[in-house]
Amino acid sequence: MLLGIDVGGTHTDAVIIDRKGVAATAKVETDHSNLISSLDGVLEKILNSGPDRAISKINLSTTLTTNAIIENELEEVGVLAVSGPGLAEDYFNRDLGEHFHLLEGSIDHRGTQRLALDEAAAKNAVAHCQNRKLKVFAVVSKFSPRNPEIEQTLADLVSSQSDFTTIGHRISGRLNFPRRLATAYYNAAVWRHFNTFADAITQSLKKHNLNAPLNILKADGGTINFKSSRNNPIQTILSGPAASVMGIIALSSITEDAIILDIGGTTTDIAIFANGAPLLEKEGISFGGRPTSVRAIDTHSIGIGGDSVITINPDGKVLVGPLRIGPPMAHSGPQPTLIDACNVKGLCNLGDIDKSFSGLKKLAEQNQLTIEKLADETLNVALKAIQLEATKLLDSINQRPVYTVEEVMHGEKIIPQRLYVMGGPAAILAPLLGQTFDLETEVPENYAVANAIGAALTRTTMEIELFADTGKKTMFIPNLNIKRKVSSSYSLNEAQNDGVGEMVKYLKENNHPEIEHEDVSVVEAESFNMVDDYSVGSKTIRVSCQIRPGLEKDYLEGVK
Repeated sequence: MLLGIDVGGTHTDAVIIDRKGVAATAKVETDHSNLISSLDGVLEKILNSGPDRAISKINLSTTLTTNAIIENELEEVGVLAVSGPGLAEDYFNRDLGEHFHLLEGSIDHRGTQRLALDEAAAKNAVAHCQNRKLKVFAVVSKFSPRNPEIEQTLADLVSSQSDFTTIGHRISGRLNFPRRLATAYYNAAVWRHFNTFADAITQSLKKHNLNAPLNILKADGGTINFKSSRNNPIQTILSGPAASVMGIIALSSITEDAIILDIGGTTTDIAIFANGAPLLEKEGISFGGRPTSVRAIDTHSIGIGGDSVITINPDGKVLVGPLRIGPPMAHSGPQPTLIDACNVKGLCNLGDIDKSFSGLKKLAEQNQLTIEKLADETLNVALKAIQLEATKLLDSINQRPVYTVEEVMHGEKIIPQRLYVMGGPAAILAPLLGQTFDLETEVPENYAVANAIGAALTRTTMEIELFADTGKKTMFIPNLNIKRKVSSSYSLNEAQNDGVGEMVKYLKENNHPEIEHEDVSVVEAESFNMVDDYSVGSKTIRVSCQIRPGLEKDYLEGVK
């Protein structure tokens, strides 16, 4: 059986899935001051109510890394960067903290060192960081996926004072230096925060005698082994929205262009599907305008959910969200919320209805409104805001080339034919959303725990880049830190076989015995003839391999 857990902004959900479908569900309120208490609570509930059979795999999605970046809960990072010629320091350091050091040195596109690292300047930079008691570092050099020697030298220089160092070529094998630099910085900045959480998760699972392999969702709609995520926490950014997308795929048979809404207590996550598949930010998402190399399902969040507080500004305009300060008044919350307005309108019957009426009536009278007018305007504002954000996202997508998770370019304009709604308030708001969007609307079964279902069923994804130079007789897979000699006759076909084989070997050694060669796709394979001093007819070869996002087929039929 599979156990899926989603630690959301408002609730922590869990599901147990067997081959017949969803066997058990549980939901508790998320305590942001103590996320582990939320995890303990939901495990206690589901393990007591669920069937007494062995859990074979645990998948977790969480907002932890996302919130750390959004709320700027970032540890100070010592950044040592070597860009080579052509890029000035002020191009990089505006968003990469106060301890950014651009050092001299240069490696070219074939991995040849053209200018040695200025080690004296590097040691001065390390001393600066030591004086400021920095304990996490990011070391990144341009073209390190072709030659990691400068990065390794820098990592060695900081090793005596570093609790953790992100090394650029281990984060991504792709060449885009600014993206790799930003990714390495954020990875180091959230490392301690994530690992504190990871330690507590490990303790909680041990407390409940859960020893199954543990994975965590990545932004691209796949999972990463939990042990690996400790060194790559940036991969867990947008884990929650990825879980919602995979959940709707599991619960609904989507074949058309569609809009997906996951309405939680705090936010609504919006995704667009093209021909039944979610869209992918292929090059990588951005944080605060700084592009990274973290591939992610294309989603957007708006601060409106079932628990969003209703306020009225001095001009008399009704506002819904983005503030959430507790549950609805119907559940003894402090201020009226969107759910309270739904109670007043008779759309639902949740908690203490009298408290919803009392709260909205008081707010309405303070602003010379009737309670009916306030409830109507609250719903109208919330629905229109969600529609506006979905329209903005769709317009943005239709103005640029886009890729689905299968990485097939979708050249035609996306015109949504259906609206899919999930999350706690889905059944309440779906009919009104259908009218607002003027689209047929579907709410799947188990909509309230769809994120946890998506988490439970999601398979491992991975991407590697292989680079070979037959003139130098070298082959390098940066993500896996594999570098070895090859013959001068090394071929593109051999490179593809090595890429697939090394990825499968790595995953099997890291708690994924189910991964086989046929699960890996070669998505790019290029060979270029070179004219140089190494040898006549030497070649550079680049191969990109990946396991694409998907769901556990053995369990999917039962869930659907």
